[in-house]
Amino acid sequence: MTTTTKPATPVAATPGRRPGAGALALRQGRLEITQFLRSRESVVFTMGFPIIMILIFASIFDGAIGGGVKFTQYFITGMIATGLMTVSFQNLGIWIPVERDRGMLKRYRGTPMPKWVWFAGKVIMVVAIGIAETAVLLAFAVALFDLDLPGTAAKWITFGWVSVLGVTACTLSGIAISSLARTARSGSAVVTPVSLVLQFISGVFFVFTELPTWMQQVAALFPLKWMCQGLRAVFLPESFGAQEPGGSFELGRVALVLALWCVIGLVLCLTTFRWTTKRDG
Repeated sequence: MTTTTKPATPVAATPGRRPGAGALALRQGRLEITQFLRSRESVVFTMGFPIIMILIFASIFDGAIGGGVKFTQYFITGMIATGLMTVSFQNLGIWIPVERDRGMLKRYRGTPMPKWVWFAGKVIMVVAIGIAETAVLLAFAVALFDLDLPGTAAKWITFGWVSVLGVTACTLSGIAISSLARTARSGSAVVTPVSLVLQFISGVFFVFTELPTWMQQVAALFPLKWMCQGLRAVFLPESFGAQEPGGSFELGRVALVLALWCVIGLVLCLTTFRWTTKRDG
């Protein structure tokens, strides 16, 4: 019962005083974060899944892959990218159909609250949870697997823009793909297979250059492959770039593809997003 009444919270205000746009967005973001934290399954999966996978793969593959890089180091960079994709693309693609099916989005649309505030709340939630998850992963990797943190300001800047562009692309794509789910239950069935396939072909679980050529070409069409590549430029030695498909980390191309996906995701959101289920018209 609590869930169905919370959408009205962001528009509550003292008579005669209208909260500013920034205050509305922050209030909605706080509400979204609270709702996420109250869903134990989402918290455990989002925060725990990458750590569990690191433990499993680190126990199975403990050798080096060349260039003085351990497989664990390579794998951790992919799991950081996967974590960012999970909190944005996967979570939004699954939970928005739930809200739509329960009529929450329909009630949002009927309130005086500007529609953009709802989207801003989702973005704030994704950013906050994404930062927390990345911090946990980095602390875990540094403590147990000797991952070296970026040693220069340039690498931290690269880490920042790769993460921002990647999360933006995945957030917009998650909102867009949520419209494919007809019911609340079908959200997971639509999004989870896509997420898993992208992880397997994008160099998360396996060294990217060891995958079949056709698989590499398919992966290059989507953001996750480029997020992984950009993060490898941050956490792996410069010399490892020679082992990438293009002979370098190709940060310019990473930025271009992720920015292009931000545009594609925005267009898809504007043209496909639905506030109501198809049965509601």
